[in-house]
Amino acid sequence: MDISLMITSLPKLQSATVVTLKLLSLSLFFGLFIGLLFAILRLNKNIFINKFAYGYSYVFRGTPLLVQIFIIYFGLGQIEYFRSTFLWVIFKEPYWCAIIAFALNTGAYTSEILRSAFQTIKPGLIEAGKSLGISNKIIFYKIQIPVAIRQSLPAYGNEIILMMKGTSLASTVTLMDLTGVAKYIISTTFKPIEVFIVAGGIYLFMTFIIHNIMKFLEKKFSY
Repeated sequence: MDISLMITSLPKLQSATVVTLKLLSLSLFFGLFIGLLFAILRLNKNIFINKFAYGYSYVFRGTPLLVQIFIIYFGLGQIEYFRSTFLWVIFKEPYWCAIIAFALNTGAYTSEILRSAFQTIKPGLIEAGKSLGISNKIIFYKIQIPVAIRQSLPAYGNEIILMMKGTSLASTVTLMDLTGVAKYIISTTFKPIEVFIVAGGIYLFMTFIIHNIMKFLEKKFSY
């Protein structure tokens, strides 16, 4: 075991962790809005809107994240017309392609988490709001959404951790995140065990932090 390599590779891997955290933060930010939107659409009584939202969730939860990244990064670039549109400015960059793929993927899972949370809200809460003369719109924004978010915290915490580990796939589209830098160091030293132990330790530490933050939030917002 080359301890000196583990020590010297740590600063490089720590710098790459910043890229991983940026990918995770932006993906979760956009994914949360996407998830909330499609959770609301899933609750819509219009069968076409409902099925459209279900189709999105089914496709992105039913296919591997790696395949989604490849389709967005490599696949869209094969369409000549797409390369002539203004969207190509965004989709030609691996960084934004990875974020879009991550956001769409986590958005699909988040939509199911929030949908189930909305459906577990006791009807009495809504009826109590209506009895006070509160409009349906205010009830939804002030009662249903806060309660749904509170109830979905345990499941969403797991999704954050899964998404954090999923960001390692960004290295497949040339991004130098934590896993990407680890692969680069391994390619020059030919010592994968030592490098991956350090990289794995950093991922484990981030998981520990996320787990405890979500645990704190669950206690803080519990009834």
